[in-house]
Amino acid sequence: MLGLMKQLASERQTMMVVTHEMSFARDVADRVIFIDGGKIVEQGPPSEMFSNPQDPRTKDFLKKILATNPE
Repeated sequence: MLGLMKQLASERQTMMVVTHEMSFARDVADRVIFIDGGKIVEQGPPSEMFSNPQDPRTKDFLKKILATNPE
């Protein structure tokens, strides 16, 4: 399924995807939105969200999820 979604993204097909697959989000997304408790906490391009998250909740989530699913 991720392969098909990557193909659609390469064809510039608009998609809104909810995922915990961080490597997929980093590779395919134009924009990443981190939501906690039903509220948008932080949003931006994948390069900024993954390399320099600003909100402590975003940092904590990425630290935990990337530790359990190393790239």
